[in-house]
Amino acid sequence: MSSDNQKIAVLGAGKIGEAILGGLLRAGRSPADLLVTVRRSERAAALEERHGVSAVTNAEAAKTADTLILAVKPQDMGTLLDELAPHLPADRLVISAAAGITTAFVESRLPEGVPVVRVMPNTPALVDEAMSVISGGSHATEAHLAHTEEIFNAVGKTLRVPETQQDAATALSGSGPAYFYYLVEAMTDAGILLGLPRDKAHELIVQAAVGASVMLRDSGEHPVKLREAVTSPGGTTISAIRELENHGVRAALIAAIEAARDRSRSLTPPSGN
Repeated sequence: MSSDNQKIAVLGAGKIGEAILGGLLRAGRSPADLLVTVRRSERAAALEERHGVSAVTNAEAAKTADTLILAVKPQDMGTLLDELAPHLPADRLVISAAAGITTAFVESRLPEGVPVVRVMPNTPALVDEAMSVISGGSHATEAHLAHTEEIFNAVGKTLRVPETQQDAATALSGSGPAYFYYLVEAMTDAGILLGLPRDKAHELIVQAAVGASVMLRDSGEHPVKLREAVTSPGGTTISAIRELENHGVRAALIAAIEAARDRSRSLTPPSGN
């Protein structure tokens, strides 16, 4: 599936949708090849002014775009698909970026044979550091998956998984940044409790998080080994780790991610509805 002069439409250009749009532009796509759809006219005008792209209706996007990225909320997906279906030729690629929405659900609302790819990006797309998890539907070919990877590589990394693993990936990766923000928030409160000004506590923690992330990514070492390298016998770190274990932080985190997985599963309506 050649990407040359392909028109791409982002339907529902909220934070993630606009991040994808910006990434495509930074990757060299022409604004003339990008379309957006939004509900509010003032939002459409802002996107046109900021990015030089054209805001169109959902029906126009279905008729004219080669690839449609559906970046609406899960509860709005059924209505959007019903609006697109009468106007969508079977050779269009439809990419769903809504949490919990299966390719089977999307396929059931569109003309027979339309290729569908499911993607779960996360909010670091805003800084080109997203992880986007990709699964193909029943009509998606290798070329469709490769084209989807090309689009989402513009805002970070991509990873293909079987669709049966998408809810787990949503819980780990889609929601994952929020867990780190929550941890930074708690650590900042601890820093204030220990007498540090908020801004200094925040700077210390953010740099610790960035440094630890880069070491995890680039060292190839298991996180246990990296943690042990910081943990001296009888030292400060082991005292802190003991308290985390005593308070069941590991078990709480596992339970939280399981809850996110279960919520992702529950977001998909039956395919026939």
